[in-house]
Amino acid sequence: MFLILLDYIAPAAEIDRHVDAHRTHLAEQYAAGRLLLSGPQVPREGGVIVACVRTHAEVDVMMERDPFVLAGVVRYRVIEFVARATHPALAAFAEPVAA
Repeated sequence: MFLILLDYIAPAAEIDRHVDAHRTHLAEQYAAGRLLLSGPQVPREGGVIVACVRTHAEVDVMMERDPFVLAGVVRYRVIEFVARATHPALAAFAEPVAA
């Protein structure tokens, strides 16, 4: 599982020019089963994405195609983690403890 943190590095007006394309990209990733959650930070200084893919390389490919990244208006950071515990609604995403 991966937590992706986006930081805006351009003025809000420039970010807003790419929001629709970014959301379309995210919708495609949801449809492909790669994403669990996403949304803007509060205050609006960037965004947060939770991805459920197998490798960091898959995250990089997905993010390199993001219109925000292509436009150079965000910087992103990836944190890989193991989801040992979840809300019951997300139980299918918990990773078993290694024996």
